[in-house]
Amino acid sequence: MKYGEKEIKKIKGKKLERWENKQKNDYVIKITLPEFACLCPRSGYPDFATLYLEYIPNKWVVELKAIKLYINSFYNKNISHEDSINKIYRTLKKRLKPKYIKLVGDFNPRGNVHTVIECCSDNEIKESKKEKKEKNKKDK
Repeated sequence: MKYGEKEIKKIKGKKLERWENKQKNDYVIKITLPEFACLCPRSGYPDFATLYLEYIPNKWVVELKAIKLYINSFYNKNISHEDSINKIYRTLKKRLKPKYIKLVGDFNPRGNVHTVIECCSDNEIKESKKEKKEKNKKDK
């Protein structure tokens, strides 16, 4: 087993490494991961994407090598576009607890189909407010 394979294998079951955010002011971190790959759960064919991560840290920032290894751990997983992006989003959101987070998976076209999957904390906030309004209407 080669060095990179060993490092990816080690990350399984470990928590994504994070560092303390020592800054008091809000700022945006943007990370591009151009070599995301996973396997189609139906055909087994590889799917490739560029991931765009954007977040405003609260107490934690992700360590860059750790996120690279975590993303590379999907390489041999049979997982759909939607499931992979949602899983990565939930992992980052849970581990970092950012003020804001957005993850976009821009998948390469295959079979004449181009897919973009986006998860964003703003969408969750809007949906939560909408649900509360609807609940209040029902309660009246």
